[in-house]
Amino acid sequence: MLLKNDSHPFVFILLGIPGLEEVQYWISIPFCCMYILAFFGNIIILLIIRSEKSLHQPMFLFLSMLAVTDLVLSSSTLPKMLGIFWFNLREIGFDACLTQMFIIHSFTAMESGYFLAMAFDRFVAIWNPLRHSAILSTKTVLIVGICVVLRGVVLFLPHPFIVKSLIFCQTNIIPHTYCEFMAVIKLTCGDSTMTKSYSLTVASLIGAFDLLWTITSYALILYTVLHLPTKQAGLKALSTCTSHILVILVFYTTATFTFVTHRFGHNIQPQIHISIANIYLLVPPMLNPVIYGMRTKKIRQRIVLVFYSFGD
Repeated sequence: MLLKNDSHPFVFILLGIPGLEEVQYWISIPFCCMYILAFFGNIIILLIIRSEKSLHQPMFLFLSMLAVTDLVLSSSTLPKMLGIFWFNLREIGFDACLTQMFIIHSFTAMESGYFLAMAFDRFVAIWNPLRHSAILSTKTVLIVGICVVLRGVVLFLPHPFIVKSLIFCQTNIIPHTYCEFMAVIKLTCGDSTMTKSYSLTVASLIGAFDLLWTITSYALILYTVLHLPTKQAGLKALSTCTSHILVILVFYTTATFTFVTHRFGHNIQPQIHISIANIYLLVPPMLNPVIYGMRTKKIRQRIVLVFYSFGD
């Protein structure tokens, strides 16, 4: 293994999905389809929100931020993954690996933060609709968006520097499709307890904080809906939340499953670990535009108009 400064490898070798080498080409087909849907779906969402002034509301502004996050998150891993599967391009530079690791962690934290912001937006819209625009003005939405970005960047910026300070004295082969934090840490020598503890603590605190307040927001929404004067008004209010609830369930289900299996599922086969990790980074970015596009009337109507105009 070539070393740089007697401690870091020049490059890492990504193996892809160990144990499934013979079928990786076929696995790449659904992965590629998911990436295409994620990429173009989120682009379409961004273009529609930007061009349609009636969508310049807090919920859709947060949705556009989520779309950008999904684009970056999926694009940071999928092109390299397909390069491994299709062209055997397994090498990734040491600094590129650390950059990819930082992007995955920080943008996942941003995605979680935007889900919380959208949950709070739905709560305000149902709890006090007359003051919704005053409480969540465009300026407030932008401040919240910037805070979510800063939180993800600041808390995970130490990650690559901490990893870079470690000594890599083992193989430079990573049995994974991307630079997953735990897979990289396993290649180091010496005590990496502090590094793993920092990563685990930050990820756990962000996830627990966002999930707790998201659940609280929906509990308050449910309480408010149950006290509305008519059942029809309650059902109408809840219908505005269904797409968001579906997206949150997909995100946190895959995130929790990935977290638990990587940290505690030592008896689970590596290919299952890696497959779940890939799904975690691909499925939410793919489903977010599909679910919001199908469940949000204004976006659905605009998409129909666009395809109708192409048909003419």
